[in-house]
Amino acid sequence: MKGGEGEEEVGCCSFNLNALPQDCIAVIISFTSPRDACRLSLVSTTFKSVADSDAVWESFLPSRYQDLIPSSVSFPSKKQLYLSLCENPVLIDGGRMSLSLERLSGKKCYMVSPRELHIVWSDTPSYWTWISIPESRFKEIPELLSVCWFEIRGKISIFMLSPLTLYKAYLVYKVHDVYGFEFYPVQLSVGFAGGEVRKRAAYLDPERGQRLHDWQIEEYQLPTPSYDDRLPKARPDGWLEVELGDFFTEGCMDDGDLEMSALEVEGGNWKGGLIIQGIEIRAITPNPYTKLNHVLVSILIILLLKMLDKINQYTRFKHVCV
Repeated sequence: MKGGEGEEEVGCCSFNLNALPQDCIAVIISFTSPRDACRLSLVSTTFKSVADSDAVWESFLPSRYQDLIPSSVSFPSKKQLYLSLCENPVLIDGGRMSLSLERLSGKKCYMVSPRELHIVWSDTPSYWTWISIPESRFKEIPELLSVCWFEIRGKISIFMLSPLTLYKAYLVYKVHDVYGFEFYPVQLSVGFAGGEVRKRAAYLDPERGQRLHDWQIEEYQLPTPSYDDRLPKARPDGWLEVELGDFFTEGCMDDGDLEMSALEVEGGNWKGGLIIQGIEIRAITPNPYTKLNHVLVSILIILLLKMLDKINQYTRFKHVCV
């Protein structure tokens, strides 16, 4: 439809996203992810202002995060706080644990310190010694001198974890003149107390293959099946990690404990040379619900834009009629 001279044509038209109320834009972005918020900040100056706002990044931080993070941790904006927690774990619970965030999803990740773990013989100086090293996030960590019974167990309350999240647990450690872990794999497990327990096996010596080769020992000569594909992996922070297992936190589970363990008690041989930093419980992405959330948000945006486009057309039509 066309009006008189100088009047605009009324019909289907594209709607200017910048015309959306900023509160509305903030709500939409808060339903996406931190990565999406950073991408949307490139759309326009209006979107950047909203995408970087505390209102948006507050939604990406864990619920009740103020109760978890020490009051000494303070930043000018919620976005800076979020990014810092992704890169720099903070000590919580009197230094017995550390907290960080998974960068893409904002899910909570923890590391349980050795003082919170049950380590058999760790109070016996001839077997374990407690040391302090600058690269550790905890004040004291144990170094294994020599044991024939290697057993580490830990647990964390399910309530502390993010709901509807896939997690993996890892034993984090270093090696120093390691020995005795070549022949028998360590038995690893993770599971909810009183529920299903996932079990696997892995070797803790990263140079196991080379040692066996130097000693001219073939795999068929070993007392147990080979798990050559299950060796520790190097981490960006210089430590090693071996996966204990994975698990999924259901939305309705808010009590009980997650239990984790690493044992080598069958071989009976003496072993040593490990420095234990802790057990890390790390959220894994992509989250199975992330794609669904993005689809729902996309539908919400489309419906909202169509509704605003209709309002815009009606306003133009009314203006023409007048």
